[in-house]
Amino acid sequence: MIRFIVITALFFTALALSPLLIDEKGYILIAMGETIIELTVLSAAILFMIFAISAFIIFKIFRGGFKISFKAWHTVAFASRRRGIANFNKGLAAYMLEDYQAAEQLFAKSAEPAKRQQSAYLLAAAASAKQKINENTNHYLALLEQETAKLKEPDLASVIVKVKLLLNQEHSDAYKKARTLIDENHKQIGHDTRLLALEIDLCLIENRFETAVDYLNIARKEKFISDEKIQAWEATAYYGMFNDIIHQKDQNGLQTSWKALKRKVKQREAVLFAYCHVLAEQSITEPLTQLITPILKKQPNAHFLQRLRSLPIKQSEPLIAIVQKHLHNDKQNAQWLSCLGHLAVMGEQWSMAERAFGSLVKLKANQQERQYDKEDLQALAKALTEEGQYQAANEVWVKLNNFT
Repeated sequence: MIRFIVITALFFTALALSPLLIDEKGYILIAMGETIIELTVLSAAILFMIFAISAFIIFKIFRGGFKISFKAWHTVAFASRRRGIANFNKGLAAYMLEDYQAAEQLFAKSAEPAKRQQSAYLLAAAASAKQKINENTNHYLALLEQETAKLKEPDLASVIVKVKLLLNQEHSDAYKKARTLIDENHKQIGHDTRLLALEIDLCLIENRFETAVDYLNIARKEKFISDEKIQAWEATAYYGMFNDIIHQKDQNGLQTSWKALKRKVKQREAVLFAYCHVLAEQSITEPLTQLITPILKKQPNAHFLQRLRSLPIKQSEPLIAIVQKHLHNDKQNAQWLSCLGHLAVMGEQWSMAERAFGSLVKLKANQQERQYDKEDLQALAKALTEEGQYQAANEVWVKLNNFT
């Protein structure tokens, strides 16, 4: 605009000065072949100015029209993409609001128009997985696989999500696909904690317990995996491994495997109870008693005593004697009363169990908080039933149903 004003000002300045130049016209002669054009300097200047102004105006009109047409073309050409992005954002909102059916449809619809195929198909698969529609989940995962194949390097985050979705289906075919994906990215297991965790989960599903144990040695060094998770894995992996050994070999083979473990591994509660559980199930009493006795003679923590009552110990008399010694010094100790009751139930000493649990339940009158739990009441009801005290047992079951 400024240039236009300057040019116009020069034009009118020339017109204003032109009378001064009338006496000194000057001539310009242009010869092109047989054609001769003769102009004065003033007329040539005026014509040049008119040509420059006209060219400027034509250029402005042409460029303005081009901008309008380009904007109109852009509006039409990218309308589909804008709708796709809008549907993708709506899908995210629906997913956050747990409207998984709407989210799945919106993500599937937005994948191509929004040019976000990987994210959209991955989220659509997750939404269908929330609805437990495995057929749709596998369909979106197949589409995602096609998009991933176009990339030069695989997206590890997408692989991890796909494996999780497959494991959540709890189906043998899905487990096989998950195994294929993990094996294809096996080199990343030592570098990515998430993939390592999925490998351990899948090994436990596949009953590859020894392999899971090997990976647990790596997992314990990872600070991003909680100790609770490690213990849960250890309980399952070591129990499975010990159980396989006792069935594939014999008692001697099981004890040899236990002795081969490092001392710090054997001291882990999850590993110890996994071994003791197999011993108890196989009625291998002497090694079991030898392991538990020194711990029980000391002052074990409450968690140890709770886990002890889960063992199917049939010959529990040696352990009962130790617990009774503790109770001799502290007859109102709720932990030892509960432990005694459960050991008595294991040994089918119903009268002893009834007395122990009866004393435990009565502690509530003297304590601010309840000292027993549902497992204690269930064991008491069983003891009363075995003694033929059905009415008393029914009263305990009623109390158990109202337990909060």
